[in-house]
Amino acid sequence: MSAAPRRTRRRPYAFLAAAAGLATAAALLTALPADAHESHHRPGRYQDVQLLSFNDLHGNLEPPSGSSGRVSELQPDGTTKTIDAGGAEYLATHLRQARAGHPYSITAAGGDMVGASPLLSGLFHDEPTIEALNKLRLDVTSVGNHEFDEGARELARLQNGGCHPTDGCYTDKRFEGADFPYLAANVLDDKSGKPILKPYWVWQKKDVRIGFIGVTLEGTPGIVSADGVKGLAFKDEVETINKYAKVLQRQGVQSIVALIHEGGFPASGSYNYDCDSGGAGSGVSGPIVDIAKNVTPAVDALVTGHTHNAYVCDIPDPSGRPRMVTSAASFGRLYTDTTLTYDRRTGDIARTAVRSANRVVTRDVPKAADMTDLISRWNTLAAPIGNRPIGYISADVNNTGTESPMGDLIADAQLAHGRELDPRTSLALMNPGGVRAGLTYAAKGAEGDGVVTYAEGFTVQPFANTVNLQDLTGAQLIQVLKEQVSGVNAAAPKILQPSAGLTYTLDLTRSGADRVVTGSIRLNGTAIDPSATYRVATNSFLAGGGDGFPTLGQGTNDLVGADDLSALEKYLTANSSAASPLAPPAADRITVVR
Repeated sequence: MSAAPRRTRRRPYAFLAAAAGLATAAALLTALPADAHESHHRPGRYQDVQLLSFNDLHGNLEPPSGSSGRVSELQPDGTTKTIDAGGAEYLATHLRQARAGHPYSITAAGGDMVGASPLLSGLFHDEPTIEALNKLRLDVTSVGNHEFDEGARELARLQNGGCHPTDGCYTDKRFEGADFPYLAANVLDDKSGKPILKPYWVWQKKDVRIGFIGVTLEGTPGIVSADGVKGLAFKDEVETINKYAKVLQRQGVQSIVALIHEGGFPASGSYNYDCDSGGAGSGVSGPIVDIAKNVTPAVDALVTGHTHNAYVCDIPDPSGRPRMVTSAASFGRLYTDTTLTYDRRTGDIARTAVRSANRVVTRDVPKAADMTDLISRWNTLAAPIGNRPIGYISADVNNTGTESPMGDLIADAQLAHGRELDPRTSLALMNPGGVRAGLTYAAKGAEGDGVVTYAEGFTVQPFANTVNLQDLTGAQLIQVLKEQVSGVNAAAPKILQPSAGLTYTLDLTRSGADRVVTGSIRLNGTAIDPSATYRVATNSFLAGGGDGFPTLGQGTNDLVGADDLSALEKYLTANSSAASPLAPPAADRITVVR
């Protein structure tokens, strides 16, 4: 299980040393503890190993647009600065520059490399992203929940290669698969009880050995379609990591990094926020905190993801010792640069010498030519489909806030489609996680400002869910709205995006389900009648009770409609034109009290 994957297609790169990077390295040397400094006097005992990591790329090969392509930087005076970031052409350049002067360098990822991808990658079942990751020289990644969007067989194809079983080969060359191992230690086949992919992998250079264990969140079945995880069991993250840490130690591997597709929520949205300012790990909350506090001290660092947040924190392990826990936001906007000081005498990491920081993938560096060629080649294949206009907007339709204009627009489109299927349809609800981006007014290509292309629509809704109708009682509908802020969603609310006519108050000064004020819920100005029946449109994922909404899985009189992107396209086409573009919804259906 520790054998390295094939590297036959990799080519050497000419690296340029970055002056800033050298200065940073010099600063880090002064920060190392006394025992690590001994390496200057006794060469050979200590070896600095560079760990570059990122997570939640989601097939974003081209620079993400709008807020999805920006990061917030905290300034010394307490203000923030917004920086445009991301894009595989720039990520490649930054990683290659970062590796300059580091003969011991590893690149790892924390899952969701693919899935929910823009059209450039998603249209081709993410083969372009795997090809790009090979060129980025990714060494290893954990699986994430989105790696299961198309099921375990498709994930195995991305790992091992082969043309798509339905769509075939997109070029005259056979798809060769990933040069790097996907790790799925806690994802078991129901029948065999064994991991569906490698549980761990060992990186080795000369006498330096570092093991990697990869897991996704145990709750994956609740956030992907049932078909994607059929026949699979997802086990506890901590128990799995601790199990395989012992396996690695029995093999003589003492230095261990866990790649965990689960994350946290820092107190600040700025990528360079110091989440240790009030004490080790004090500035981050969420599932990763409990995981980090319980993963065996044998693990030296945790690379995490899933929440799309940026943080570099020292969270105490079960023995009370600080341990580095990192996440690099999402969409290739950041990467994390970590220094692991390896002690050849013990074979372990000198934990007190570990240093880490998130770096911005700025767009002021030269584009990597091989990535430009890759993107151009796949764009040529996608252009006939992706460039087709499907609507017009008068301004950006943003995907930000508790209630977003983009979420409302999708809900309105699904309500319209639902009424075509059944005129009795009352309302629509859209899960926020299914809204992957907003729509930007500025043209991305030659289509012109305000034109919405099919590619842009695909980026917003890439999952190919259907629009489903079901009957819910008024009491059930009220319960659904309360499940946004209770049950599994209590700690991290998932606020459903409502269609026009549904209004209510969300009082965040209250706790639990009471945050949704029952008496405020109105449909077209009329209070919800608990005993009445309402025809509700949702996507197929929600209709199955996904995202922590079990009551939606109890609806009756189901009817399956067209796919959600088709519904959005039809709505835009019917309600906008070049002469009369669609204005963004006001996002005023939920009154938020803070």
